[in-house]
Amino acid sequence: MPHTPFDESERRIWAGSAEAYAAGFGRLCAHPVPQLLDAANVGAGTRLLDVGTGTGIAAEAACARGARVTAVDAEPDMAAGAAHALPGAAVQVAALPHLPFRNRVFGAVVGNFVLNHVGRPLEALGELRRVTRPGGRIALTIWAAPGAPGQALLGRAVQAAGVTRPPYLPALAAEDDFPRTADGFAELLRAGGMADVNCLPLRWDQYATPEEWWRGPAAGVATIGRIVTAQRPEVIERIRRGFVELSREFAGPDGRLALPHAALLDSGRVR
Repeated sequence: MPHTPFDESERRIWAGSAEAYAAGFGRLCAHPVPQLLDAANVGAGTRLLDVGTGTGIAAEAACARGARVTAVDAEPDMAAGAAHALPGAAVQVAALPHLPFRNRVFGAVVGNFVLNHVGRPLEALGELRRVTRPGGRIALTIWAAPGAPGQALLGRAVQAAGVTRPPYLPALAAEDDFPRTADGFAELLRAGGMADVNCLPLRWDQYATPEEWWRGPAAGVATIGRIVTAQRPEVIERIRRGFVELSREFAGPDGRLALPHAALLDSGRVR
């Protein structure tokens, strides 16, 4: 069960969003998957846990490598979609920081952006370490902060429309947060008992038309989407017009957007 206001908010934000997420932001989050699996040394025969699997992109790639994959997600629709797409994986509903597995079960663990969605990241990391065998690797991605210009586009459109984050969407408690920088993320892993910590900054351009990129928030996907869809229709239209105007900064000759994004991939060995 969720045990912080942030966790409870995350359950509400992502409820029923699997299909809309897969069509937009899911493609964005797929970019680091090959490097994520490499950082965890995932190969043929690896007993892998993919935590926060979403639509199952990392789990699918791990299955293609010959890994024995277990995948979990806190959102039932996400888990159901991943289970349908991954007949070769064991998929179930579960949420950090309480996983339904024995100690030291998995040879490797990956979590693609999952730490962005937990109320107590250090406690979540401890749970991942608990279920990983000594010598196994844990590899995790988070969005870097400050974000790259493409990450800030939707937020800029919301701000330009005079909309602020509502109080029923709480931010992470200050005492549970950590700097979303290379040093800050690496220190979190070390504080969580990981050895041989390695941090890899990732930067890439995500390509989409303005219409494609607007569909996610218009459908209420992620925190930005919940902020957008909570507004009156005329305010939503004002946000959309601002988004269209601001998106011209990223448009190529064909009208498609090249949106710069920045993330951090950290991995470490379980002692």
